[in-house]
Amino acid sequence: MTGRTVVALICVADQNGAGLEDHLTRRGYDVRSVGEAWEAEAPLSAQDIDIAVVGHGVAPNVALELLRNYAGEGGPYFLMVWSRAGLVDRVLALELGAADVVDASISARELVARIGGLAARKGKGQRDLLVLENATVDLRSALVMHRSGAQEQLSAGQVALIRLFLASPGKVLTRDDIVSAAPAENADAYDRSIDSRIVRLRRKLDTEAIVTIRGAGYRFDPPSQLPGPAR
Repeated sequence: MTGRTVVALICVADQNGAGLEDHLTRRGYDVRSVGEAWEAEAPLSAQDIDIAVVGHGVAPNVALELLRNYAGEGGPYFLMVWSRAGLVDRVLALELGAADVVDASISARELVARIGGLAARKGKGQRDLLVLENATVDLRSALVMHRSGAQEQLSAGQVALIRLFLASPGKVLTRDDIVSAAPAENADAYDRSIDSRIVRLRRKLDTEAIVTIRGAGYRFDPPSQLPGPAR
């Protein structure tokens, strides 16, 4: 057992041109994908699925039958992705135990976020997410997801640096602290390069949460402590 959240994708087409399975895998989920509704019985019967995403390729009556058979206490959380589902079908799905019902036009990014919310309800929430002013950082996949929709990859050194700040919120970290706990990725990057590392990290994260304390070092102020936008 890997301890990872297990997600079954049942007849789920790519969302907005992006592969949902790839999105989930990069974020550390264990993904089981089937292309036909009848193939769902095997993974769902295995009883190790945490979340089942039922795509609009599954006819409503078949999707409702899956809920009748596998939703409920001890079963996976079901997220139904339906195309123009009527109110009656939506309500019936929720009454049968669906955790969420969304329209098929949903983006992959929002769908991944909803899956993450269900994982948290399962007690398997992603603990490696950092929400900043203008971006969300997924430390497990070393990915920065900007509000604009753009994504950037973090280096191993940048991930180590973020984890160091997260471990000591509000505490001033000296250059020696940073060098020992989050060493640079090449032998030439020593004391004077730390300023450059911080500048590059701030720019990539689009954040002011990492504060320079002149003559002392750097401090991470959790986003909840940051001032809100001017009104």
